[in-house]
Amino acid sequence: MNARSFLLVCGFSGLLPCALGRAASLQAVAEATTVSVSRPVAREVTDCLDFTGRTEAVSTVKVVARVSGYLVKAPFREGAIVKAGDLLFEIDPRPYQAQYDLALAQLNLSQGQLKFAQAQFARDQQTVQATPGSISAQQIDQDRAAVAQAEAQLKVGQAGMAVHKLNLEFCKVTSPIEGQASRHFLTPGNLVSADQTVLTTVVSLDPIYVYFDIDESTMLRMRRAVGEQRIKPSSPGQTPVLMGLQNEDGFPHKGVADFVDNHVNPSSGTVVMRGKMENRLPPGGQRLLLPGLFVRIRLPMGRPHQALLVVECAIGSDQGVKYVYVVNAKGEIAYQRVELGPLESDGLRVIEKGLNAGDQVVVNRLQQIYPGTKVQTQEVPMTVREGSETERSKPPAVNRPAGDPPAGAAEGKN
Repeated sequence: MNARSFLLVCGFSGLLPCALGRAASLQAVAEATTVSVSRPVAREVTDCLDFTGRTEAVSTVKVVARVSGYLVKAPFREGAIVKAGDLLFEIDPRPYQAQYDLALAQLNLSQGQLKFAQAQFARDQQTVQATPGSISAQQIDQDRAAVAQAEAQLKVGQAGMAVHKLNLEFCKVTSPIEGQASRHFLTPGNLVSADQTVLTTVVSLDPIYVYFDIDESTMLRMRRAVGEQRIKPSSPGQTPVLMGLQNEDGFPHKGVADFVDNHVNPSSGTVVMRGKMENRLPPGGQRLLLPGLFVRIRLPMGRPHQALLVVECAIGSDQGVKYVYVVNAKGEIAYQRVELGPLESDGLRVIEKGLNAGDQVVVNRLQQIYPGTKVQTQEVPMTVREGSETERSKPPAVNRPAGDPPAGAAEGKN
């Protein structure tokens, strides 16, 4: 073997590991380009708009003492559900009881004086009739005036007794509405002032209001939709509204929007809208809604129509432009711009434009592929979370070359 042959043999022996390593890397790349695809879900949906809001009680009452005095009782349990008329606090009634007793005694005195004046007037009249001129006209006038004075004094006593009776009743502070009471702002032994001291608060719980702001353009769309009968109110002036809480999926609570403010806020360009929700007490449980909760609001904006839906993870964004990757008949990745609709309660997003029912939408590895990439596909159901209980209960995915029709398509044609 000459020197040249020796060098060639050494060179080929050095290139062989490189070629084997390149082949292995190409095989790894080929394996890495297997993507999961799903067909868009076709079903009937309703166009909606979402907002955020806060719950608020229909009635909120600050329980204020109506008479002054020392607090002697607070018999209700803090945070309890109370009914209208339930005793919440009691102010020492003894001073007001004494005033009432005094007014009652003065009233009895006035009644006695009235009876005496009436009897004197009647007796003098009989005497004058029996013996004319025996009693002067001045005396008759004095008797008549004494009766009138006694009647007036009786009315004064009756009014004074009514005031003292009210003050005595006000010593017992009752709940003006049915609802949930707050804590004791003052405990027994403290001095309260009439019409100033707040003892607790009571809020109604069923039904409950939710307030949210809608922008001007949305308000005009809603008014136009109602006028065109695309939105059918449940009763005159009431539009359906859906609500969801922070820890809930979707919008399980249903109600009506019964109020729209009479002006648009010029600083924010929004108008206040209010929904009314039921908040019934379940058997053996507690009402779910309380005033002040952060909630999500959904307003239907039209009649149901057919639409295509995909999972959120299949949607990409490029400088505000939304797109999806689909696998074409050649088994290559294709870029398709889409227009998004609302997010449904099951987590699927409505696609307004840009997709066809038979498209194979890539639902994973969007950051590792680009248009024109040759891929192998693994078809999976269009679900929100892969690997969930719902996903595991479905039949396993089937590997097939990209561009092939879904399983069962060929059988359906025969």
